[in-house]
Amino acid sequence: ANDLRSDTYCASGAGGQHVNKTESAVRITPLPTGVVAQCQDEKSQLKNKEQCMRVLRARVLEMAEEEQRAETAQNRKSQVGTGDRSERIRTYNFPQGRMTDHRIGLTLHKLDFIMNGDLTELIDALTAADQSERLKQAE
Repeated sequence: ANDLRSDTYCASGAGGQHVNKTESAVRITPLPTGVVAQCQDEKSQLKNKEQCMRVLRARVLEMAEEEQRAETAQNRKSQVGTGDRSERIRTYNFPQGRMTDHRIGLTLHKLDFIMNGDLTELIDALTAADQSERLKQAE
């Protein structure tokens, strides 16, 4: 509650002498976000302050949800590829009997074994590359 700036001021509009003499309108600004909420609907400053806090709470919550949505959309966008040829993962060259994994630069001339399910050499190389990548990120 210390990071809220609360201002009271004279309300504007209809209401005659009461509106002009009393500081019943309230403006609350949370300093971290800078979102402003102001209320002058009620005659009472206390009621205006309560309504202003409700409006402010809703706005800050909406901002947080929007931020979360934007972050989720950004994560999703970064995970989806463009479908370009440059994003290829593996090439199977049947005439030459070779398989190339472009992510780790591994070429094996055992395409018939790979097609029959003998993937141990490929899996071992991918596992080693993944572990070295994780070690780099951990440093």
